[in-house]
Amino acid sequence: MSDEYILEIENLIKDFPGVRALDKVNLKVRKGEIHSICGENGAGKSTLMSVISGVYPKGSYEGKVFFKGRETHYHSVKDSEKEGLAIIHQELALSPYLSIYENIFLGHMKTRLGIINWGKYIRESKQYLTRVGLNEDPATIVSKLGVGKQQLVEIARALSKQVELLILDEPTSSLNDDESAKLLELILEFKRQGITSVMISHKLNEVLLVADTVTIIRDGKSISAWDVKRDTLTEEIIIKDMVGRDLTHRFPDRIPVLGDTVMEVRNWTVYHPEYHTIKVVDTVSFYLRKGEILAFCGPMGAGRTELMMSIYGKSYGSQSEGEVFINGKKTEIKSTKDAINAGLGYVSEDRKNLGLILIQDIKTNISSSSLRKISKFGVVNSQREIEEAEKYREDLRIKTPSVNQLTRNLSGGNQQKVVVSRMLMADPDIFIVDEPTRGIDVGTKSEIYNILNDLARRGKSVIMISSELPEALGMADRIYVMNKGKIKGMLMHNEATQEKIMRMALVG
Repeated sequence: MSDEYILEIENLIKDFPGVRALDKVNLKVRKGEIHSICGENGAGKSTLMSVISGVYPKGSYEGKVFFKGRETHYHSVKDSEKEGLAIIHQELALSPYLSIYENIFLGHMKTRLGIINWGKYIRESKQYLTRVGLNEDPATIVSKLGVGKQQLVEIARALSKQVELLILDEPTSSLNDDESAKLLELILEFKRQGITSVMISHKLNEVLLVADTVTIIRDGKSISAWDVKRDTLTEEIIIKDMVGRDLTHRFPDRIPVLGDTVMEVRNWTVYHPEYHTIKVVDTVSFYLRKGEILAFCGPMGAGRTELMMSIYGKSYGSQSEGEVFINGKKTEIKSTKDAINAGLGYVSEDRKNLGLILIQDIKTNISSSSLRKISKFGVVNSQREIEEAEKYREDLRIKTPSVNQLTRNLSGGNQQKVVVSRMLMADPDIFIVDEPTRGIDVGTKSEIYNILNDLARRGKSVIMISSELPEALGMADRIYVMNKGKIKGMLMHNEATQEKIMRMALVG
């Protein structure tokens, strides 16, 4: 094997029951470079990284993996970590009730006569926190940190294992623009220090900003490898290789036909679930019209999700005040059941914890909000449940061999399609979608956008929370801008720009 490459993969094949996830994949990663892996959801990217890092042990796949010139025979992640390879998954794997320094050294603390020198590890953790730019007390409990800071703790943990190759799976998917920029700069700093990084990302602008090489995977096969600078790589080239076709329009065309006001919220205030005097949402008022796509934008912590969850059956907050009108009638929504009966549907930004039951199959997740439609005298019609699930599997192109497959076995993008399918089957009049395209590829994003457009065309109304400003600008008829629990202003589609949204959020 070449000394030029730190990681080489030859003809890798990985099968699961009923599906081939990886089909003769080849990959070469140079020492000290930033190498990006791109592909649609379900293409096999995360499976590939799991094979490399030992999540799937030697013997469970065909082909060869070479790390630092030697073929690997890993039987667990601990084996790969001992050799200087660390992986940070999209879903963070920290223990929320332990401190920062305990998380950093968890699993590889050394003892003397069975006693841990806690002071030593507190001092050493400060060095790693400095390297990742996290200015926090090492004794801080991890659950008290935001997602961006937790990401840095994960990276500090990897550094504590003397990492030589760092694999990051969608590292910025849950971060705002500022946090993403800092993390990308950190990855560039690691490159200057000689650390190799492999980054899976759907954010193509970030890929082109930091990556030296891009490998594209489609349907479990390695399609192409590009030198970013030499080949003058563009987003359009990456997208074409990812989806197998040109994607000429990121956002579908639509001529809005807006009707009467279907929902109005007046002076809505929500108090923190633990600190009952703190207002998380402060006297917010807005309206929504029939056939409209309405976006809510603003920085992380602006209160957008808290606003929508509190309206949707008081799913957030210790107390809420204000009035909600549905079709001109004042409506009390005290539970999620009341919300569904009032014609509201909700897709959470946290699909794994709040949107899905991962240990249940696809058909059960799709039908869970519509059991009345497929049951009689309290007994579910199993055949109709399967037929409905198959319909959405086909319409939304959910990649799965069967609707009886467990939802946890799907890729993130296909899990998102299951969440959307459940909402579509419930058929509400008002769809609330919170970060509907977070962590999914451009091809799947386009499918989600078409679904939202079609809903609006049919006279349904959509409220979309989005941290991606191009998405809001491309989809919304109107945009409300929030910050610090307040609405800072509203922009019509034809006047909205990224600069105006940011200025409105920060200045008002």
